Amino acid sequence: MSALPAGPPRYEIRLQGRLSARWAAWFDGMTLTTADDAATVLAGPVVDQAALHGVLQKVRDLGLPLISLTALDPDAHPAGTERKTT
Repeated sequence: MSALPAGPPRYEIRLQGRLSARWAAWFDGMTLTTADDAATVLAGPVVDQAALHGVLQKVRDLGLPLISLTALDPDAHPAGTERKTT
């Protein structure tokens, strides 16, 4: 029997170009950061596939080229942290 995920799936969406922080509210619950390579990175939970398609439609409407879409590992932890199991 496998354990259920703790929450909704998380994704990272990389866009070519920079978006200002004011766009963050348009992407419900996702963080918006600017990478060193002049890309914008959206990351966060997406409730289901329909919501993911909605986010991608917003990206399309902005006119910024999509670089990548990555499903993040729900068990991943920030670098330098150790996961403890009991």
